[in-house]
Amino acid sequence: MKKSFLFLAGLLLFSACGNQQAEQAGTEYKTLVVSSSDRTLNTEYTAKLRGSQYVEIRPQVSGLITEIRINEGDAVRKGQILFVIDQVPYKAALETAIANVKSAEAQLATAKLTAESKEQLYKENIVSDFDLQSARNALAAAEAALAQAEAQEINARNDLSYTEVKSPVDGVASMIQYRVGALVNSSIASPLVTVADTQRIHAYVSLSEIEILDLIQQYGSIEAAIEQMPDVSLKMINGAAYPHTGRIDAISGTVEESTGKLRLRASFPNPEGLLHNGGSGQVMIPTTRKGCIIIPKTATYELQNRIFVYKVVDGKTQSAPITVYKLDNGTEYIVESGLSEGDEIIAEGAGLLTDGIEVKTNK
Repeated sequence: MKKSFLFLAGLLLFSACGNQQAEQAGTEYKTLVVSSSDRTLNTEYTAKLRGSQYVEIRPQVSGLITEIRINEGDAVRKGQILFVIDQVPYKAALETAIANVKSAEAQLATAKLTAESKEQLYKENIVSDFDLQSARNALAAAEAALAQAEAQEINARNDLSYTEVKSPVDGVASMIQYRVGALVNSSIASPLVTVADTQRIHAYVSLSEIEILDLIQQYGSIEAAIEQMPDVSLKMINGAAYPHTGRIDAISGTVEESTGKLRLRASFPNPEGLLHNGGSGQVMIPTTRKGCIIIPKTATYELQNRIFVYKVVDGKTQSAPITVYKLDNGTEYIVESGLSEGDEIIAEGAGLLTDGIEVKTNK
């Protein structure tokens, strides 16, 4: 009985192994022959959006707000009056300054007459040198007093003009921080309003020193990189692709100590007003590699932080380490070493294989 049982078990085991070998030998694997091609990779960077002009509007004189001549979110023009600050004290100061100028002009006229008279009397030896010089000094003092009064008048006119707070740029107004009756001055914590020109939007992104260095080495200099880099695209905050491309037009020359990165600016047109000052998005910067070997990630597996593929050599699998470019598009690798044109590799399921498996290809 025992011999019969052992014979039966051995027969079943032999049958199972035979079926497994037959199944393995009959398995088809999808393969591909390595070739070179060009590829453009897009790397996404979080971006902060700013209008091409972004100005905080603050008063240059102190006083109560008497008028607000815009609504929040209005489109405003350069030179348009946005706020009016109480003008009464500044009009009074201007009138005083004008009166001081007239008084100084009268004093100057008197000093001129006195000096001319002293000059004549001095020629007739009627007055002394001291009297003549005193008259000349009085004339100089009167001229200086007039100049000072005129300067005070200019300051008074400027202060009065500053009571009308105007927009320095064309743009769109933000929410208004103050209301009529509020007391404001040049040192207020929050601006009266901000005005942003959003006809063109600047997207600011941060790149590491290594990434900037790669750009410099690729193009030769920062200036050459700005001139030669391809157009960039933008993904809006809702995930939709922005319909216009932009250009890299500025790269910072200094590293920010707080982040260890450099800032890069991309400029986008904004004719439809889809982008807003203070918004965010994703800038996609393309990197083009020419004549490179591209393989799908499904053809690779990782072991101890190294990447491998299975070549098909003499009809059997043979593992081979490869090095890949540091950027990828999420589904493919650019192979820098370990593969050559014409090599045949397993295209899918590399992580499930071992060396020495006979391959029945299904390209």
